[in-house]
Parts: sequence; structure tokens; C-alpha cells
Amino acid sequence: MVELKSPAEIERMRVTGGFVADVLAGVRERAVIGVNLLELEAYVRERIRERGAVSCYWDYSPSFGRGPFRNTVCLAVNDAVLHGLPHDYVLRDGDLLTADLAVTIDGWSADSAISFVVGTGAPEDERLIRATEEALVAGIAAAQPGNKIGDISAAIAAVAHGYGYPINTEFGGHGIGRTMHEDLHIPNDGRAGRGFRLRPGLTIAIEPWFAATTDKVFTDPDGWTIRSADGSRCAHSEHTIAVTEDGPRILTLQD
Repeated sequence: MVELKSPAEIERMRVTGGFVADVLAGVRERAVIGVNLLELEAYVRERIRERGAVSCYWDYSPSFGRGPFRNTVCLAVNDAVLHGLPHDYVLRDGDLLTADLAVTIDGWSADSAISFVVGTGAPEDERLIRATEEALVAGIAAAQPGNKIGDISAAIAAVAHGYGYPINTEFGGHGIGRTMHEDLHIPNDGRAGRGFRLRPGLTIAIEPWFAATTDKVFTDPDGWTIRSADGSRCAHSEHTIAVTEDGPRILTLQD
């Protein structure tokens, strides 16, 4: 069931989203050469504790994961892109890091992800990141009242195709509100004019992610981390948004 949110409820999600954005900015600032992923996990865990927030990832047990997730942020490096399990890894010059964070504050959730290069980035990695960011902008722009989910998916796909990147539709965007995952799956490819009609009060997470040369993925032996099937690098950008009478509103921006 799709639950439409009131303006007051959307504002509460925006408060959560501002916190998520601020923590991700802190992760980006701290993710320098020589830093261990476990240090970044510790930083996020402490920020969540200080704020009195609740991690959406802690104890997360979907069908595709191995048991409950016991970390507060997903950190994926290079050929990893989704559900990256923080582990004992020291960041190196040129690593492509994705940080994905979802928390709940006072009963309302927000979810966002960023990808960036540690140190000096290769042009092809910067291009891949830029493609996900542009696809996110396009997807958000298509989230107009009266449009359909397929319009968002088609807008994302158009950017990916323009860059020449393949698209995986197994994992994509989703509804969000009282919990991290609510009804509606938003694939990163689709046909315009198809699917659920967008209405004011709808809150969703839009998250284009691409691997450079494949649309196939596999799960790491850790039971969580999803990697490109051919070892090519990956990038992921995500915002939580609300559809309003005036158009889409991004809820995961720093205050």
C-alpha cells in the first residue's frame, strides 16, 4: 500500500534527510588516503548515537542478505556498489567510494548515497560518477505530479544510454517514509508513461547506479556487498524526495 504524506510529515522527513546529508558530508570529508572503512563506520555510528536517531541498516534482514546487517552505513569500494559491508580496508589513492546512509528520526526515514574518488581520480571514474549524478537530477525532474514511475525510470535510463553505460534493474529506487523501504519499486530503466501515477504526498528514494561495463552483479562472500560481475567500477547517487503540488522536493539536502 502506498501511503501519501501530509506536508507536516514531509517536513519531518526533511529534518531526517538534513541529518543524513550532513553525516554523508562528514564521511566524504574523512574519507582520505590511509583511513580505514571501520573508522568511517565508527564516525557514523557515533553521529547517529549523538542525534538519538535510529539506523535503518542495523538488524536489516532482507531476503538477499546474510543474516542481520550489523553496521550503520554501507561503504562500497571500486567494483562494489550496493550494501557494502564496512570491513578492515584502508583507503588508497584513486579508490572510488560509495557511502549509502538511511536513518530514522522521530519515526520518519530518509535515505541518500554519494560516490566520490579518494585522492586523485581517474577520468573514467569521474565520468561514471558524473553520469549517476546527472541521472539522479533527470529522475528527480521527472517526478512531477501527474507523471508516472516509468517517466522517472526512462529519464534515468536516457542519461545512462547517453554515456554508454549498461543498466541493472534488479536494484533501484523505492518508496520511503515510516520505514526505509515502502511500496513502489523504481527501476533505473523503464518506459515513459507507464506505472504508478505520481501524486502529491508521495515520498520516494531515487537511486541511479551504474557499473562501467556490465549490468550483471554478484554478492560478495561476506553475504552483503554487491559487486559488478566483471570487476568494472561502479557509482551510485541517491536522494529521498517528495512529490508536491509544486513539483519534486529533495529532502536529503544539508540545512
